[in-house]
Amino acid sequence: MTDVITTPRAAKRGPRGTLSGMRLVWRFLSGIAVLFVVSIIVFVVTQALPGDLPRLVLGVDAGEEQVEALRVQLGLDRPPLEQYWGWFTGVLSGDWGTSLVSGRPVVEVLGFRIVNSFTLIAIAMLVAVPLSFVVGVWTAARRETVGDRAMLTFSMVTNSLPDFVLGTLLVVLLGTTVFPLFPPVSLFPPGDLPWWYPAQLVLPVMTLVIMAVTYLYRLVRASVIDVLDSEYVQMAHLKGLRGGTILFRHALPNAVIPAVQAASIVFAVSLGGLVVIENLFTFPGVGSALSSAIATHDIPVLQACVLLIATTFFICNTIADLLSARFGLGDR
Repeated sequence: MTDVITTPRAAKRGPRGTLSGMRLVWRFLSGIAVLFVVSIIVFVVTQALPGDLPRLVLGVDAGEEQVEALRVQLGLDRPPLEQYWGWFTGVLSGDWGTSLVSGRPVVEVLGFRIVNSFTLIAIAMLVAVPLSFVVGVWTAARRETVGDRAMLTFSMVTNSLPDFVLGTLLVVLLGTTVFPLFPPVSLFPPGDLPWWYPAQLVLPVMTLVIMAVTYLYRLVRASVIDVLDSEYVQMAHLKGLRGGTILFRHALPNAVIPAVQAASIVFAVSLGGLVVIENLFTFPGVGSALSSAIATHDIPVLQACVLLIATTFFICNTIADLLSARFGLGDR
């Protein structure tokens, strides 16, 4: 009799394991190939930026001998294929080059910024994922009510807004004229850990949390509703199980994996969105370093930032695929 109220997913994992494994390997290899193509595109695009790079770095007053010396130092006198291969093998060995602006190794320039950006996103995800479950389960249990419809409307409107619009609204409401509760910018000394300045993290974290929750909670809501409408849950009702038991024992576990799977993608998307958010809040992270590198034609830093974001996308997609293969979601 207990088989009647067991989730149907458990019975479907066995025969799909091999297919999921093959698909996982294929998608992993495809991701590696995409990363390789991205590295080529990044190199070609950055090399094709307008202007003579040595002249831009040294200024218009520099002599031709200085310009040519820097051109040789940067390897720009070599064939493009040789330049790319030297850069690519350097990246694989951990040598990301030297910043043209500061003269420091790129790894050193971006080191503390990587910590800052990942700390910002990690804090946002630690808040957003549990909150998405709470809101998703609450709205699913009260679907079609005023509260559910209001939350759906709010999420649709919020997700349609660009990140900088939502961030600007939060700055106006909570950082400046209306309720000046938190600093509107997130400036702190290089090398200091971001959690030493919690007040300056509130607004950028809040922006990321709102964008993530309004998307993730809908996945949780849909998963919970799908389970609540299934035959085995209806049979559980007929057997006299309480609503709370059904909700937390059967519906919620089935909503966990799709939401966590989506959260890994949201993490990657949030890293890409940091370019806007970090500039809006003057946050010293990878996103602001990317914008600064574009403005100053700091090619090695620009290449490293773009490749770092692309690699993060690949890692997060791989994690999502592992979850899909492990729980049989990829073939559903």
